[in-house]
Amino acid sequence: MPEPVGVRRLLVVGTGSVTAAHLPFWASWLKTAQPGVEVRYVLTGAATRFVTREALVAIGGCDVLADRWPEEPEPRARHVDLAQWPDAVVVLPATLNYLARLALGLGDSPSMLALQCTEAAIALAPALPPGGVRSAAYEEHSAKLAGRRNVVVVPPHPGRSTTSGRREAWAPASFPDVLAAADALRAELATAQEKQEDQPQEEQQLEVQQQEEQRQERQRERA
Repeated sequence: MPEPVGVRRLLVVGTGSVTAAHLPFWASWLKTAQPGVEVRYVLTGAATRFVTREALVAIGGCDVLADRWPEEPEPRARHVDLAQWPDAVVVLPATLNYLARLALGLGDSPSMLALQCTEAAIALAPALPPGGVRSAAYEEHSAKLAGRRNVVVVPPHPGRSTTSGRREAWAPASFPDVLAAADALRAELATAQEKQEDQPQEEQQLEVQQQEEQRQERQRERA
């Protein structure tokens, strides 16, 4: 059994890759391996081609939302709740389309807008078709996302393509590895926040400026 993580409220977003079919297995694993973690799930419309909300509700025993704007008025904004509730977010699987929308700053669904605005740690686990990991789109968007303070991209590994049968697709990292990455980033952000609260305002501004300069330098190096 893995060590308990420090995450207490975990949001899991599943997108439209065939590997979304594995989410019920990971929901069962979470209940057993990390019983102290409260979990909520969001499924995109494309994800429901491979896994049902009913399966996740039954196995995970928790809320499973559809990633669409509600047709009827709600007393609370869904995207605000999704942004403020978790202290960590795992997107697994993360398709190239979802990564691109996130990198471009779009907010065209509740989960997308929530991830643009949340201060929680976000771990992305890409799932890509053959050639996807070497595509210009993936290289550009993953580098841009990795440059964000609260985002970590966990690289995919070679997997078997369901179309060709050859090991030329790119499967997402395992859920425990992605959760560990999210937890490590969550702890790092919490430490930085505590340190910032203890600093005088002028020192805080200087540190924020230095962090921004470092981030821009990393982006230039990737380019």
